[in-house]
Amino acid sequence: MLDFARDIIGSQPILTAFLAIGLGYLIGQISIFGFSLGVGAVLFVGLALGAFAPKAQIIGPIGLTGLIMFLYGIGILYGRQFFEGMSGVGQRYNLLALVACLASLLVALGLGHLLNIKVGHTLGIYAGSMTSTASLQAALDVMKNKDPSIGYSIAYPFGVIGPILCIYFMTRLVKPKFPAKAQRFHMAEILIGQAYAGRTLHELQSNPLTDVQVTMIRKDGHNIVPTPDTLLAAGDAVLLVSDSQDAIAAAAAHLGRLEPGRLASDRADLDYIRVFVGKANVVGVPLASLPMPAGYPTHLLHVRRYDADLVPSPDLMLEFGDRVGVLTPPDRKEEIRRHFGDTVKAAAEFSYVSLGLGMVLVVLLGLIPIPIPGIGIVTLGIGGGPLIVALILGRLRRTGPLLWTMPLPANIVLRNFGLAMFLATVGVNAGQPFVRTVAESGFTMLFIGVAVLLTTVSIVLLAGHYIFKIPYDDLVGVASGATGNPAILVYSTKMAPTERPDIGYAMIFPSMTLVKVIAAQIVGLLATSGAGG
Repeated sequence: MLDFARDIIGSQPILTAFLAIGLGYLIGQISIFGFSLGVGAVLFVGLALGAFAPKAQIIGPIGLTGLIMFLYGIGILYGRQFFEGMSGVGQRYNLLALVACLASLLVALGLGHLLNIKVGHTLGIYAGSMTSTASLQAALDVMKNKDPSIGYSIAYPFGVIGPILCIYFMTRLVKPKFPAKAQRFHMAEILIGQAYAGRTLHELQSNPLTDVQVTMIRKDGHNIVPTPDTLLAAGDAVLLVSDSQDAIAAAAAHLGRLEPGRLASDRADLDYIRVFVGKANVVGVPLASLPMPAGYPTHLLHVRRYDADLVPSPDLMLEFGDRVGVLTPPDRKEEIRRHFGDTVKAAAEFSYVSLGLGMVLVVLLGLIPIPIPGIGIVTLGIGGGPLIVALILGRLRRTGPLLWTMPLPANIVLRNFGLAMFLATVGVNAGQPFVRTVAESGFTMLFIGVAVLLTTVSIVLLAGHYIFKIPYDDLVGVASGATGNPAILVYSTKMAPTERPDIGYAMIFPSMTLVKVIAAQIVGLLATSGAGG
């Protein structure tokens, strides 16, 4: 029976890949003291299958295609935050992460040399400690053997649990305090007093309406959509929205007084309808330029994106799956539904034209040779090309009719499936040599991996907190981005329950991934050229 199973696994690579993914995700869901491997378990199931069936090999572009999908999804998702992080405090955060990642690389190379570990294994240990699949692929490309996969597999588990433990103990040491999570959408109805009678909305934009939006006005017993030249009179009522309760209170103190119920209870002239965004022509366009149906008044009052309520500011761009609240005449509701699409299926749809063109650009960029004097020629390859292209496209969001972004649910499916395919391929192909290497020097390589990981996290957390005085919720985001695994980010948001860890991760993860990819190639080139000489 075992021989039959071994023959099937060894002769059917597609079956083997999906067996590794299915069993890997099953095992990855097992939680021990709050820790689970998640998608990383696919790698270890793949190693087990490869060791069990020596003939098992997943050849062809399956694994590389999966890695491209993963990195492309990451770049598209974080493009805007990444480029915003290249200025202001983001420069300091990236510098701190850069020092930490390069220091840990030196630790890996130094210990590897002292303990007689192959360079390929050392690069894999470094990639595994950082849970960086992109740098693993870069090391595989330059070393031309499976050594990096073995080092990666040994170091990976502590690469996930190590940062979580460090963040746990650092949080216990620092005992940070965070304000209660603030609501980001506030609404109020205000009765206009005599002081502002006879003035237009345009005149009030600088003060007192700086941080609020007027979405509806009640004049002479009728609700109307405001325009800049709308003239206010004493006794009129305005409906304001803002992301700040203080801004609402300040506006009320200037304009008149809060008096709820005057506008919302009357839907004879303007009704409120909530619709899903499901058409490409309204996605990726700033609300200030958003095309709306002509011939009757409409106004966006509210945007619901996944679990967050957003104020519809002029620069906000809608995404597939958003749910928008629109003020419209009651007899125009169906037209509004048709205009936005109003289908929840849009949350899982994206343009395959844009995806295909983006993937072509990914491969082309990865082929461009980059000469480095005294070292040789490196390329961004499959590890770096997808990330750079996707970051740029994620920043652009739209180019003419091409919409580069995709809904978050679709993005998650794309990158998680891609990562699972890559890890399954790497694991199965490295199964046999993994068993031999672990028996010979597994504990030594694990020790190096622990040292590499602790170097990275210690520099970020200790220097960031005590020297750079980085706010703690930003700091755990930087640490998560420097080490890379999304499970670390999830834990960081539990320790620092604000939106800042996500922002810090988005600033750091892409840039440090590129640093690790290029560093792995340079070290590999130096090692192979030295061996050849």
